[in-house]
Amino acid sequence: MNFTAGATIILPGSVLALMAAGLVAGWGLLAWLTRSGKRSNTNHTDRDWSIPQLGDSATTRSLFHRWDVRFKLVSLITFAFFVVAVRSLPAASAAMLMALICVPLARLPFYRALRRLLAMSGFLVMFIVIMPLTVPTQPEDTLVVFAGMEGISFNLRGAILALTICCKAFAVALLMEPLLATAPLSVTLEGLSRLGVPDKITRMIHLAHRYIFVFLEETRRMATGMKVRGFRKRTNMETLRMTGNFLGMLFVRGFERTYRVYDAMLARGYDGTFQELHRFRSSIGDWLKATFWILLGMVLLGVDRLYLGG
Repeated sequence: MNFTAGATIILPGSVLALMAAGLVAGWGLLAWLTRSGKRSNTNHTDRDWSIPQLGDSATTRSLFHRWDVRFKLVSLITFAFFVVAVRSLPAASAAMLMALICVPLARLPFYRALRRLLAMSGFLVMFIVIMPLTVPTQPEDTLVVFAGMEGISFNLRGAILALTICCKAFAVALLMEPLLATAPLSVTLEGLSRLGVPDKITRMIHLAHRYIFVFLEETRRMATGMKVRGFRKRTNMETLRMTGNFLGMLFVRGFERTYRVYDAMLARGYDGTFQELHRFRSSIGDWLKATFWILLGMVLLGVDRLYLGG
């Protein structure tokens, strides 16, 4: 079928049904792979929820693990900006493929990357559904009309634009895995401080990330206690009242815990700063890897603008 500029393509309604079924099947497959991967990597012993999850693969050895955190932050974030700047679907797809290859290269559990993509997919699918219907039609646009829905036309340019946005979002999300999970969080925050990020911000991130899992476990235990006492979610005022009490109690417990945490930190000699325990030493390999990623981003953007019509 020839999709010429300014043409109107009429397709059977079954094609639209197949496309919708494909989206649902793809989302279901992603969810199944995420759950199966999580089960295969789950430790059946009781987890210490006071230990953050970010950087729990930092003991693995790979090119990303051996990379100085300062260079890794600057180069991968710069590459992510280049990815966001591309405008064509082939360039965005190539960036997503590069980011996808980084996950096995960093020797990270693939189900975590899939879980990140699954969390984003529900929002990004709305772009694929809405943008073909809402993008302003231009004379050179190709429109697709499905039989039985002649009053609704789908703009092919809008669909391509939506797919480009999704690919770029997935690429940046996948880059966060080798960026954040290949070094302990404390080392990453020290690297940010060395790069000029204010110490107050890094301390807030450190404390927030460390204790968010404690509060999540507290929420889970409170929800389990309510369920044991016979609470069931329903669409009535009683459920709203119990949910309000639950949120209020969680807020009070969290507020009380912050005082206990702060008193414990003072008892251990906390004076408003964290000791820097990591000694950064750059090598020629760190410079080469940083140069490679920045040049790769520049090449990707250059090809997009000069040859792909971005």
